[in-house]
Amino acid sequence: MCEKGLNTEQLRMMIEQSDGALAMSQQWLEQLHHLADHASIHDASTYLAQATILLGETRAKLEAALDSLEGSGSGVEVRRY
Repeated sequence: MCEKGLNTEQLRMMIEQSDGALAMSQQWLEQLHHLADHASIHDASTYLAQATILLGETRAKLEAALDSLEGSGSGVEVRRY
């Protein structure tokens, strides 16, 4: 459905795709963090953990964007898989 000249369904799908890409990156960073931690590379481990947290916060913002699309009265139904 279009709203204000924007295909909101396409926007929703693009946000979900971005979230999926970030989720995969977040998993990789968590694995790297654990590898660095087990190898006692503390500085790298700390930075990787912080990056993982930042990606989690970014993903929460994307979730909020999806929620705002749903609540905008645009008729968009958001489904999380």
